[in-house]
Amino acid sequence: MTHASAHADYHEDIIYPSRILFTLVHVLCFAAIWTGVTAAALVICVSLYFVRMFAVTAGYHRYFSHRSFKTSRVGQFLLAFAAQTSAQRGVLWWAGKHRHHHKYSDLELDVHSPVHRGFWYAHVGWIFAKNQGVTDLDAVADLAQYPELRWLDKHRYFPAIVLAVATFLIAGWPGLVVGFFWSTVILYHGSFSINSLAHVHGKRRYVTGDDSRNNWWLALITMGEGWHNNHHAYMASARQGFRWWEIDFTYYGLKMLSWVGIVWDLNKPPKELVLNERKLARGIVDKVAERLVATFSIDRIGVQLRQAWANTPTLETLQSKARETRSEAHAMLMDMHLPNVPTVDELRERAREMFAATPSMEDIVARAREIMVEALATELLLARSNVQH
Repeated sequence: MTHASAHADYHEDIIYPSRILFTLVHVLCFAAIWTGVTAAALVICVSLYFVRMFAVTAGYHRYFSHRSFKTSRVGQFLLAFAAQTSAQRGVLWWAGKHRHHHKYSDLELDVHSPVHRGFWYAHVGWIFAKNQGVTDLDAVADLAQYPELRWLDKHRYFPAIVLAVATFLIAGWPGLVVGFFWSTVILYHGSFSINSLAHVHGKRRYVTGDDSRNNWWLALITMGEGWHNNHHAYMASARQGFRWWEIDFTYYGLKMLSWVGIVWDLNKPPKELVLNERKLARGIVDKVAERLVATFSIDRIGVQLRQAWANTPTLETLQSKARETRSEAHAMLMDMHLPNVPTVDELRERAREMFAATPSMEDIVARAREIMVEALATELLLARSNVQH
């Protein structure tokens, strides 16, 4: 399947009826033409944006998805209720999808990678795909044990309806249209911008195996979520702005709540990780090495090596060893500078162009060399087998 056809397929399973409510919320914002825009409604709009952004970032994200701090069972329920006033579906659904995103970040199975599926699908389209509507209870078994959270997830829009009614009672129709609907739409796109933009625009301080980036202006509009590369480097941290100058309003709010005992045990990143002195886990090294190898045309190199295999007398020993065992062929390939195969120095130079500095750079280069040679050894052995048959 070509990239173009694969990209198109992502959009073929969109459930269009499920987008009606989402579209209606946007359309209702224009009702302000008739209701008017009052000062009270604007105050409600701005207030609800930031209060609910905090509920989404502190609740949905840092607590329910990553368990980066602790709170009581009552506090847990209130966080979930407040987060669901955002009308971003249920708490278990949100946490399950986000955990899935981290497991497959910027790989083909990522639910909303802009690298593979484009801006609009990553921004909002993925939410309405028919295979994304179900809550993955296996991914959130630690949360699904609480019946009150399961009830909230089942009645996912109840908190938002309660809030909408409250804005109407407080400030009339302007309160509902401007206070609730305007702030809800702005909140949608502020939250969604992390999915669609924070893996495309910004800087990478840490090697994480994906395209997550730090972006200061996204951090401002999302109360700290824009320090996304930091977050992917250490997901369990309650603080995403690792440096003192990286503004993280969500963390400041959590810190204040900890002073009065509402939350506690706010997880922090280890000092050696913040200073980029910690070696990467083997899984990250493998993932990064595979990305490095993918920048070279292995198929083209394989064709050239097969030609060298057939025509170069100096490779006769390698041919003989390859017929005996695959492992010996692999070992010989590792030790040789074969024609058209990138050298270790070339791999290192490419890696430094692609990735941030890391203490594991040599591990990445060595693993990339292994992956590349293994692939080429397989190519050569298959070619030899075809010749013999």
